[in-house]
Amino acid sequence: MDKKPGMKERIAIYAGSFDPLTNGHLDVLKGALTIADTVHVAIGIQASKTPVFSLEERIALIERSTRAELGGEADRLPVSSFQGLVIDAAKELGASIIIRGLRDGTDLDYEMQMAGMNETMAPDLQTVFLPASPSVRTITATLVRQIASMGGNVEPFVPGIVAGALKEKYKN
Repeated sequence: MDKKPGMKERIAIYAGSFDPLTNGHLDVLKGALTIADTVHVAIGIQASKTPVFSLEERIALIERSTRAELGGEADRLPVSSFQGLVIDAAKELGASIIIRGLRDGTDLDYEMQMAGMNETMAPDLQTVFLPASPSVRTITATLVRQIASMGGNVEPFVPGIVAGALKEKYKN
């Protein structure tokens, strides 16, 4: 992304569990790269959830998948983890933009509430909603995990690297 001389770098955060990374996530990341110089892919860690993939596995899958899908643009997508509020993670990373993907009206209602709360707590952060492309609107990580756990084909819904990792994870 070209910046005018003297322009501040635009740093965004795109947070989620990414368990696993889906084609929907990649779609949002591609859009985010058009509005930010750097987009931190921030994996939220919640003690109450037991993910299919460990944090280390998710980081590796995201890094490998974005490199395969986006080539050199993946350099603009550092991957990290955080605990607690996304606004605190955004501040730590120097982000001024929170990226949120939208699939449908249900997402919009929830995300608008979240954006309002975040704005009250951190008025210097701007939430930007990116609508999912029609081809990926129905994809959720939850459904991908369910399909994979029952031996179904998840290749239409996730990057090839992730499909292989899911197949390996659920081979028994």
